[in-house]
Amino acid sequence: MPKKTIEEWTEDAIESTPYLASDEKGGAYRESTQLNQMDDNTKVETHPSVKPWVHFVAGGVGGMAGAIVTCPFDLVKTRLQSDVYKNVYKSNAAKQTAASNLKIFHVFNQAGIHFKETCGIIGNVYKQEGFRSLFKGLGPNLVGVIPARSINFFTYGTTKEIYSKAFNNGQESPLIHLMAAASAGWATSTATNPIWMIKTRVQLDKAGTTRQYKNAWDCMKSIVRNEGVRGLYKGLSASYLGSVEGILQWLLYEQMKAVIKKRSIEKFGHNNEGQKSTGDRIKEWCQRSGSAGMAKFIASIVTYPHEVVRTRLRQNPVENGKVKYTGLFQSFKVIIKEEGFLSMYSGLTPHLMRTVPNSIIMFGTWELVIRLLSQA
Repeated sequence: MPKKTIEEWTEDAIESTPYLASDEKGGAYRESTQLNQMDDNTKVETHPSVKPWVHFVAGGVGGMAGAIVTCPFDLVKTRLQSDVYKNVYKSNAAKQTAASNLKIFHVFNQAGIHFKETCGIIGNVYKQEGFRSLFKGLGPNLVGVIPARSINFFTYGTTKEIYSKAFNNGQESPLIHLMAAASAGWATSTATNPIWMIKTRVQLDKAGTTRQYKNAWDCMKSIVRNEGVRGLYKGLSASYLGSVEGILQWLLYEQMKAVIKKRSIEKFGHNNEGQKSTGDRIKEWCQRSGSAGMAKFIASIVTYPHEVVRTRLRQNPVENGKVKYTGLFQSFKVIIKEEGFLSMYSGLTPHLMRTVPNSIIMFGTWELVIRLLSQA
């Protein structure tokens, strides 16, 4: 066997480096090396597999954090959606901007007035009903949010992996995100509708001598006794329609996150975690969390009318001895006919003031918990 020169030994050592580690580490090294050698147009990013229970726990923790912080806005939103409180909290935005011919000024002026009125409603609830009233429905809200977010993130993460392996050779795509988001939305709506039904009734319950329900448990017993078990599923059709909001949010979030990831790869390369400073990691985390808020903002504006219809169906008002709202499309027709199309956006300002920061907190917390549990 001919002797090798120093240069030849050096070349052999460099080529064999990936195989000197364990099989798992060596395989990961070889995979990332191959990715770096591929053409920019054909790069395929591989994502580390996250255990399903991690998605479940992280989603619940994220949902809980967001719900607690933004509960007062949820209370205002629910009351503004209800026809019981529409005269009590009647907005002056239309009156003060009717004389304006500038549409852009009109929109921004209305938004400012709604923001001011929302804060005013929170202040009035605090003065008239006490601090605890700002967190009415928080109990059933948390009971609903924790499993709802756990189910949503668990179903989305799990089905995304299943669908990508079954239909797209293990790779993600907008269609895979759409299918996973739809599965997550429908599963979450079906499982948690009774909880949201109780939360809505409790939040619409007036304080003082006219109070109907002692607590959430009393509310549930009253619904089952007077309306049957099916009464707990009122508004489910609107919830299914509302799953479109979740689907749209997931799609937008994934696309924004992909843009952030692409910029990170362009700056640091595929094996980028070790090259990032703490500031870089925090900056990207803030960008991803902000993307969740922006995605929620867009999705909420597009799909908000279903929220009003769902609240009316759960509210279950009686008119002339008959239930006023009997179904999804019938409710749309009645509300628009009696109150106008703009009433379909009643409570939008507090809704956005709640859901946008809620999404930022929830998705940010979800990602942090995933990182912590995955490293454990």
